[in-house]
Amino acid sequence: METAKREMTFLLGEPERRLLRWIAARLPRSWVPDHLTMLGVVGALTVGAGYALSPRHPGWLWLASGGLFLNWFGDSLDGTLARVRQIERPKYGYYLDHMVDAINTAVIGAGIGLSPYVSLPIAMVLVILYLCLSINVYLESSVFGRFDLGFGIFGPTEVRLLIVLANAALFAGATWAGVGPGQVARVANIVFLIVCGALFYTLAARFRINLIRLSRLEPPRQS
Repeated sequence: METAKREMTFLLGEPERRLLRWIAARLPRSWVPDHLTMLGVVGALTVGAGYALSPRHPGWLWLASGGLFLNWFGDSLDGTLARVRQIERPKYGYYLDHMVDAINTAVIGAGIGLSPYVSLPIAMVLVILYLCLSINVYLESSVFGRFDLGFGIFGPTEVRLLIVLANAALFAGATWAGVGPGQVARVANIVFLIVCGALFYTLAARFRINLIRLSRLEPPRQS
């Protein structure tokens, strides 16, 4: 059950929260949080399909970007709608939300790896590291009562926006500048490897800090 305090220190955290509450208050009464959760899944599948089809033509990247918007809309609004209408189901929502997030992450990562721009093994390493960090967050929420899914000023929404911008740059490079997928892939794989390194460092640092904090809260017992 998600009773931990949510720490939303992302760059767009506060304006996004206000926007989501404004949208949730105006959604049709027939819409329920589960509908939005499913919409988020549809968005993730659309992202994966857009990337998987991008070897045929870079225009499919726009489908991936549209899927990211659907994924944001559904994934971000389901919990907000429940809170606005005061129909929360904490245990159910916590379990469903994070299971679906894991599936969505795997689908999107696989789609990126099936594109001509990023190596599939590198994309899968990124997915594994992201999921490990997510698991760490869920464990922190249990042992420390703190729920912080972001990394500094970057949260899921900021990451989606960066991916949309990258898609636009890829499309522009392929259609206007005539940059081939092979040239882009060399740069993209280096960038992804740097991101993988940053995620690994973040995971290792949080793991170390958490162990230190827990050892102070629960020092070894003397036999």
